[in-house]
Order: sequence, then C-alpha cells, then structure tokens
Amino acid sequence: MGETGGGRVLVTDDDAAIRRSLERGLRLNGFSVTLADGGHAALAAVRDGAPDVVVLDISMPDLSGIEVCRALRGDGNDVPVLMLSALDEVSDRVAGLQAGGDDYLVKPFALQELVLRLHALLRRRPPAATDRVRAGALEMAPEAQGAWLDGTPLRLTRREFELLDTFARNAGIVLTRDQLLDRVWGYDFEVRTDAVDTFVSYLRRKLEAGGRPRMLHTVRGVGFVLRPSGPPEGRPTGP
Repeated sequence: MGETGGGRVLVTDDDAAIRRSLERGLRLNGFSVTLADGGHAALAAVRDGAPDVVVLDISMPDLSGIEVCRALRGDGNDVPVLMLSALDEVSDRVAGLQAGGDDYLVKPFALQELVLRLHALLRRRPPAATDRVRAGALEMAPEAQGAWLDGTPLRLTRREFELLDTFARNAGIVLTRDQLLDRVWGYDFEVRTDAVDTFVSYLRRKLEAGGRPRMLHTVRGVGFVLRPSGPPEGRPTGP
C-alpha cells in the first residue's frame, strides 16, 4: 500500500482490538502498517524497519510510550512520533512532548483525525544545503537540524526546531497561534492552540538559559514574535 503515498506507519498499542482497527483503517487510507504490541517490540520494529512515522500508546505495561520515545531520541532517531492516551491528562501530554513526541491524540478519536495528523507529520520540505537562517545571535541550519545561539549549540526536539526555524525566518513579524499551527503542525482542521504556548515555553527555557535576554515575546491578544539580539562582538555564530 506504500505506493499510494501514505507512508510506513508503526502502530504500537497493547490492546489487540485497537491495533487491528487502526491497521485496517490506515491501510484503507493508503498507509503501509506494521504493528507492535508493546514498548520493547516497538523499539525493535523501529530499528529493523525504519518507519516514516510512529503511533505510540502512552500506557503500556512493559515500556511506556514516553519511555519508548525517550529511547528513540536518545539513539538520535528523529522519526515523527504521535502519542496516544486514554485520558486527557495534561501531565501525560506534557511528558510525551518533553520526551520528544511530535503530536498527541486522546482516545477515543476519529480515524480521519489521526490520518490528517499523520499526513501533517509526514509533510517535510527538504531544505537546500545552503538554506541557513540567521536572526541576530541565533543561527539555524535546517539541513542538519542544527541551531546555535551565541555560537553555542541548542538541543532541540524536532518540533521545537521547526517552531524556532519559523520564528527565525519571520524575525520581527508577529505570528498568530493559527499561523504557527498551520506552518509548523500543518493542520487544516480545528485543533487546540495550547500546543503553541507549550512549545514556546520550552523554547524560552532553552533560549534564556544562563540569563540570556528574552527573544520570544508574547504580543497579547495576537501571538508571538522573535526579536533577535545581536551576537557578542567578535564571537562567531554557528560552527
């Protein structure tokens, strides 16, 4: 089914009925589907099969989805990960995102919403080799998923990188939450915009470490803007 352009999806859930249902629905929507019944099986499947996107249930008895995602990111694997949870717990959602997850869905959910989110995760613009962006002391290198501030590397998750790259390309321009959702998450349907605020707070923590001045500013009632500060005199940016 991969020829239809859906991509290769690894679905991980310890509930056999959910696995069968998602496999059937995703195959009908053009995806090639591999199944895993737990966290250890998911890690083995990713290492053996190199899927294009991973769907991970958070609550699994052997190894939680959060632990699986953390292990993948620790291995340097940046495959897009969508987390599933039976409960709309903010702590679960935040833990999943902090572990390097790219998106989050609460059960029960409509299959079409999952399909749309998977398509959004799979949409990636291959950057040109010289497609670097500088905004004051900040430098972004999309071709290497690298970012530096005052010449010091920033450790960012995939979603954090894409959000900061969007801000850097629009330095000085106020971007609304809806614009950021569309450009970074790629959703063309109604979703909660608190994901933007969550990731802005993650970025601020990393950008402001060590007492650096604030770069990402909130424009009340509108959205956010990156106002870059210049690099210290005589100090190179980037490698």
